[in-house]
Amino acid sequence: MNDWTAFGRVDADGTVYVKTAAGEKVVGSWQAGTPEEGLAHFARRFEDLVTEVDLVEARLKSGAADAAHSLTSVKRLRTTLDEAHVVGDIDGLATRLDKLAAQAEEKAGEARAARDAARVEAVARKTALVEEAEKLAAESTGWKTAGDRLKEILDEWKTIRGVDKKTDGELWKRFAAARDGFTRRRGAHFATLDGQRKQAQTAKEALVTEAEALADSTDWAPTAARLKELMNEWKAAPRASKEAEQRLWERFRGAQDSFFSKRSEVFSARDAEQKENLDRKQALLAEVEAIDVDADPKTAQAKLRDAQAQWHDIGRVPRENAASLDRRWRAVEEKIRVAMDSAWRRTTPQDNPLLAQMREQVAEAEQRLERARAAGDQRRVKEAEQALASKRQFLELAEKAG
Repeated sequence: MNDWTAFGRVDADGTVYVKTAAGEKVVGSWQAGTPEEGLAHFARRFEDLVTEVDLVEARLKSGAADAAHSLTSVKRLRTTLDEAHVVGDIDGLATRLDKLAAQAEEKAGEARAARDAARVEAVARKTALVEEAEKLAAESTGWKTAGDRLKEILDEWKTIRGVDKKTDGELWKRFAAARDGFTRRRGAHFATLDGQRKQAQTAKEALVTEAEALADSTDWAPTAARLKELMNEWKAAPRASKEAEQRLWERFRGAQDSFFSKRSEVFSARDAEQKENLDRKQALLAEVEAIDVDADPKTAQAKLRDAQAQWHDIGRVPRENAASLDRRWRAVEEKIRVAMDSAWRRTTPQDNPLLAQMREQVAEAEQRLERARAAGDQRRVKEAEQALASKRQFLELAEKAG
């Protein structure tokens, strides 16, 4: 410890003085011992003040203490120093305290500036969060993404400190209003969406009902066309709820698959039958095309008549082959007709047995037509009418030629 006693004295009556630049001043009285003991006592008091100043200075320099609090402590020590009952370097300690006051004032100013800057930054951050929340509330339709972001904004909001109470309250009101507005708008959206989904479900249930009613139809072409129209209507209709959409789609698709599978089976069987008919007609046509018409027209006509009955009984062939077969068949008929005309011209009508035979054929064709009509077989009726018309035409030509 410094010899602070050099800055004081004790007179004969025990009065204790401290020396300062302004002169001596009384700081106490000592009656309990020698003057040296008295000076040591008051010097220890001064040392306590120095220790306190050392502590304040150390904390201020290290940044461990609040600068404003340190400044208050320095001012207190400086104010009480002039009246302190101590012996020591009062002037030196006063100078030291004045310097500490200036340092503390500077650091307190820096701290205030930092707090002000932090407050400005905190206000700016919260304002930015509020503005983002307000924009989400007013514009966003990404409901889940926006809802998650509002939760993140709230979490970030809680970490921001340093905003004054009034400003913080005003910003919070804006944020809470934005969040509530978003919640209302989202609720209204989903309420509307639920209504639309219910309407969509009703509309699609009607489509499913019609599709299921058509599933067993055998009116192939019109039903297929209508089912395709129903599919287009399904695609154009809004979606129902996920569960209802899936359930209705399975029923709708099942009805379509059922119809088209049955149609495919029928068409496959028909195609196979028509392919077989094609093979049979081609074989029969090859036989009639091989007939030697010029050698014996009458026999050729008889063979053609027998073959014609087989031809009609065979049935339909694939559409792409029908015209070609018909042209070849008519060519054979024409070849035989020409040969018969030539034979008729060589005989009198009365002696022409072929003419009589043709009349018999017309009569047989008429009987065949009557039997087809009685049976109610429209296909046979049509074929019999065509055969009768052909035979009558041949007969008329033959009679004219005779």
